[in-house]
Amino acid sequence: MPEGHLLHRYADQVHADLAGRTVSAGSPQGRFDAAPVDGRTVTAAEAHGKHLLVHLDGAPAVHVHLGLRGVLLRHDDPSVPPRGGVRLRLAAADVAWDLIAPTTCELLDDTAPLLARLGPDPLRGDADPDEAVRRLRAFRGPVGGALLDQGVWAGLGNAWRAELLFLEGLAPDRPAGAVGDPRALWERTCVLLALGRDAGQVVSDPDAPDERWVYKRPTCRSCGAAVRTAQLAGRTAHWCPEQQS
Repeated sequence: MPEGHLLHRYADQVHADLAGRTVSAGSPQGRFDAAPVDGRTVTAAEAHGKHLLVHLDGAPAVHVHLGLRGVLLRHDDPSVPPRGGVRLRLAAADVAWDLIAPTTCELLDDTAPLLARLGPDPLRGDADPDEAVRRLRAFRGPVGGALLDQGVWAGLGNAWRAELLFLEGLAPDRPAGAVGDPRALWERTCVLLALGRDAGQVVSDPDAPDERWVYKRPTCRSCGAAVRTAQLAGRTAHWCPEQQS
């Protein structure tokens, strides 16, 4: 599933391409009513965690959640025929964006209920670090569950969970309320997700951006210990038993 760093990357690109421009909108697949946004001017594109919102003048916002298989494709030539499975195409004179296989593609007259369900997003300038700390400490369960709960911190997925907890020396089954320095975890998350957004991939080691410490590795890249795995919050957690407790 695309995690928050990729949704922010998409949002930045869509905003750069389409903000301030009138777009044509259509659904080649026929599963989305694009008429309310066709011929409207895009005012902004933004991400909140794993959610993408495209705002248009005088029209509802387009809300997208890519889910497990969704993708966004950019075309320099908007005359390129869309694939049959394109749920939504937004096109200007010299660029088009195609949305394929999302979990959610809908129009929202009011985005407030959606945003109210989400915790602070480490990649948003309006995120409140104090609120991020409060939500993590208040979570009744392990920290590995908290990091996947979008109502705690928005945007993290399984890869980020594994790598961030390794870097902080935290086992995923440690109670969230027992994390000694939640602010340090939050600050590291903000830094690394920004690197991931810019690189278009999870970056947990700036000196070796293509490498992982424990995620989907047989052994810890730091100490060589066998990486442990277990199901936690519906996903496979990965951690080093020697360096995380």
